[in-house]
Amino acid sequence: MFGTIVNTLAIIGGATLGIFIKNGLKEEYKDIVLHGIALSVLFIGITGAVGRMLEPGSHPILFIISLIIGGLLGQWWDIEGRLESLGNLIQDKMKKGNKQGNISEGFVSASLLFCVGTMAIMGSLESGLQGVHKTLFAKSILDGVTSIILSSTLGIGVALSGISVLVYQGIITILAQWVEPYMTADMIRELSIVGGILIFAIGLNMMKIKKIKVGNLLPAIFIPVIYYLPFIQGIFQKIRLLVELVF
Repeated sequence: MFGTIVNTLAIIGGATLGIFIKNGLKEEYKDIVLHGIALSVLFIGITGAVGRMLEPGSHPILFIISLIIGGLLGQWWDIEGRLESLGNLIQDKMKKGNKQGNISEGFVSASLLFCVGTMAIMGSLESGLQGVHKTLFAKSILDGVTSIILSSTLGIGVALSGISVLVYQGIITILAQWVEPYMTADMIRELSIVGGILIFAIGLNMMKIKKIKVGNLLPAIFIPVIYYLPFIQGIFQKIRLLVELVF
């Protein structure tokens, strides 16, 4: 858990620093900084997804199926709405009339950005299985710097996303010994493709180009995991054999 705790503190510390910067920035400067972040997020997302798609053995249809099924499940569970409600609840509990921005927006955007990605999953597995935290330390630096810039425009809600990271990565770390045997290279590749697409969607939201309920698409990340489980692969193998026999 040490790597995850460091990651959480980096986000909270960076976001706190960003709040002080926020108070000294004029509105037009905040806008240009946010646009710069959004473009960076778009670039990271699309390069991560496309790079993995070009790898040998990549599944050309699985990410589409994952986004459709995951989106339907997320819409049914209203994940985005629940995240926003949590952010609004926190905002209501704080001093009314705060000038730190929309807490819900900062909380949801930062939580998704810091939790969606291969580093969060692989770093947590590495921490739980080997007690080695170098991946999460590297992620801590990236998240810390990003949280400074994000909170300078989105406010204190970014700091609260550290709680999301603590819970999400903490659960993966604790369950690492049960999860790791199933994390094949193919699964990680397809998971990374879906994660890259979701990060790209976060960038679109930040640019206000199109409002995408990225939270409702979160279950899409787990569809490749289910697809590559030995039990499911066994079923597909039997179906393929049956089709070959029939035709």
